[in-house]
Amino acid sequence: MARRSEFRRYTSDPRPVAGGIEVRTKRGAIGRSWWSKELISAMEEVADKARLSRGRTYARSGQVVSMRVEPGAAVGDVQGSQLRPFTATVRVRVLTDVAVAELIDAVRGSPGMLARLAGGVLPEELGPLLLPRGAGELDFDCTCPDSGWPCKHAAAVAYLLAEYVDEKPLTVLTLRGVDLGTLVGGMDEPSGDDSDFYGDDAELPELPVERFRPALEDLDPSLLRRALRAGGTDEAVVIRGIADLEDLYRRMR
Repeated sequence: MARRSEFRRYTSDPRPVAGGIEVRTKRGAIGRSWWSKELISAMEEVADKARLSRGRTYARSGQVVSMRVEPGAAVGDVQGSQLRPFTATVRVRVLTDVAVAELIDAVRGSPGMLARLAGGVLPEELGPLLLPRGAGELDFDCTCPDSGWPCKHAAAVAYLLAEYVDEKPLTVLTLRGVDLGTLVGGMDEPSGDDSDFYGDDAELPELPVERFRPALEDLDPSLLRRALRAGGTDEAVVIRGIADLEDLYRRMR
């Protein structure tokens, strides 16, 4: 009987949090950028999807009290059903010196990539070198009694991390233990051949092709409904306007 009551205590509804961190995406997939989507995909490849789903619920209801990102980990305090929050961690293995050297070579070998990095843009071409692959590079941990992998607290931190990457893509470098200054310093090393110092004879790669993504997938029609209704627009006009927009986006494709 004692074990049964203890189990109910751990699986009851979480305590509400005042001012908790909530993900912005309240419906559909979490993560908007290429990097956040790929990061979530990497997690879904190794983690139990049902547990990740419970983590999304926690992330959307603001159960994460605080979160920080540091080399090798995203750490968050997550309020569950207990009196005190649990400390949940999403661990990403930091790159080895050899892997960092490969990263520097990749940046050096692509004209303009360093400037994009300095501007806060993380080129997708670096994905194979930076994204975690497999359970050997990705792990979840929590101070809660749930032995699942991951628990809902760690999963909630994972989804908040994805939206954090949306806002600050260079967070992926931090997770992998790479400082932007390290990449810049690597660029300063002499290449050995300065006969074409200004790159006049360099062969430039083709411009990247922007991946098509239907605009409707990134839009929430409820926001448009809310805005129109606030001005007293008739519901029939609102519905017709949204239908016209959907038709327009389909034609644009």
